[in-house]
Amino acid sequence: MPGERDGMPRKPKRPCSHPGCPLLTETRYCAEHQKQANRMYEKYQRDPASRKRYNNAWRRIRAAYIAAYPLCERCEKAGRITAAREVHHIVPIDTGGTHADENLMSLCKSCHSEISAREGKRWG
Repeated sequence: MPGERDGMPRKPKRPCSHPGCPLLTETRYCAEHQKQANRMYEKYQRDPASRKRYNNAWRRIRAAYIAAYPLCERCEKAGRITAAREVHHIVPIDTGGTHADENLMSLCKSCHSEISAREGKRWG
């Protein structure tokens, strides 16, 4: 049946949440307005110190860690195989943690969001 994958019907697309945008999307915003929303978050809501900590050097460290540990470590412990999309600091940088491998953990989006919500951080 059209619009189905793996036997499950897909959720219908909805209008972009940006005022006046006529595009339909599967997420909150269309691709163009999602970039704009991310920029606004970075500029007005995210802690300026975080921008300094998560710079180009961090992006290189993160890419190397995901390449070395491509599966979600929490899901693996639970017997599931899930691709890692995020790298989590076990001890947060703002409380003395580092970018050292011993302080990093590869996680899927769901596990990272769960940990971030528990810690009171923005959903990851």
